[in-house]
Amino acid sequence: MSAMDGDSTRSTVHVMAQAIPLVTRAAPSAGGTDQTQFAVTQLVVMARASFLRNHAQLSAALNGEGLTMKEGELNTGAFGEGFVDRRHPHTYLHELMLTARGSAGPLSYSATAGRGFASFGTDDPMMRPLVKYPINHHLSQILERPALIGALRLGPAILEGSTFGGDEPSSPSSFQRMDRFGDSWAARATLLPVAGAEFQASYARVASPEESGGHGLDQRKQSISARAATSDGGRYVLAEWARTLERDHDRDVNVFGYESALVEGSLRGGPLTVAFRLEQTDRPEEERLADPSRTPRPASDLHINGITRWRVATLQIAAPSVTRGAFSGFPFVELARLSAAARDSRSFFTPQRLYGTSDFWMVTAGFRLRLGDAHSRMGRYGVALPTLH
Repeated sequence: MSAMDGDSTRSTVHVMAQAIPLVTRAAPSAGGTDQTQFAVTQLVVMARASFLRNHAQLSAALNGEGLTMKEGELNTGAFGEGFVDRRHPHTYLHELMLTARGSAGPLSYSATAGRGFASFGTDDPMMRPLVKYPINHHLSQILERPALIGALRLGPAILEGSTFGGDEPSSPSSFQRMDRFGDSWAARATLLPVAGAEFQASYARVASPEESGGHGLDQRKQSISARAATSDGGRYVLAEWARTLERDHDRDVNVFGYESALVEGSLRGGPLTVAFRLEQTDRPEEERLADPSRTPRPASDLHINGITRWRVATLQIAAPSVTRGAFSGFPFVELARLSAAARDSRSFFTPQRLYGTSDFWMVTAGFRLRLGDAHSRMGRYGVALPTLH
């Protein structure tokens, strides 16, 4: 839903609401048992506005997953923020960023402040075709942080830099410690060679994300990706590589390292849309609590019990939308085949010990319910956003 209040100010507002009720069957998952879960995931209300002749922009997103999936979304292989084999609920205030932009000859620039995405990696998976998040979510994006971001754009080249607080949220209602603001930074360079195509490379230094007091391991993160999409969304492809090194800043040495490679895409043909993802991602294995899908928070990140390499092939088939006015519903089915192996034979935690097997299946069926047109991108601001929708 959008509005324009006149040519003199050219103010626009775009609002979207989304919810995805789904059923997931995982065989097996945490604890080595087959599990079935009904959940309402990606419950969000998002708004984007531009005003003052497009010199100012607002990006906002409220996320209700803390209400609808308190115990996380069943997703074998996933990890992060105290969850394992389940995707954690995001914070209620997912994004609130205010941007000012201007230009000087061929150079355009913007400054953004608020809570949102640091200038690192690829788009939020919520705005990508497949419903289940990739395992590499915590390796390939840095989100829900108080951040200050500057961006420059000259022709097809974009350069961004951001500073932010490194600590991750500890619950859906949490807000990071403001005394840590500025202890981390990220930089991203993007090239737009032709319409619909882009290449990005980014680097980040994140201070103690797992321990809010700042005494945990730091992270050095790298990301490279190539993306192409048609303007109507009928075709899309993304290829990315990411690496995170965990570093003991007291001894100035790298302690652990995790890599990820991913290719995904979608194609709309006739009445159906087909999407796929191929992913290989390393996951740290931490002690489990009595609930095998949870790990201690704060994490005991100075001693993990192994690193597991996950390989996942996912296929989605989505039917045509059922539309009534601004409301639409997209039924879909996703089928994932997963395998896991200890990256080091000396690991104490291995798939055989954790699950009794190294091969897994996961099937998900549901509806992507939406009010208003979908946002095309999420994770970039101001002149760093190739297209503003």
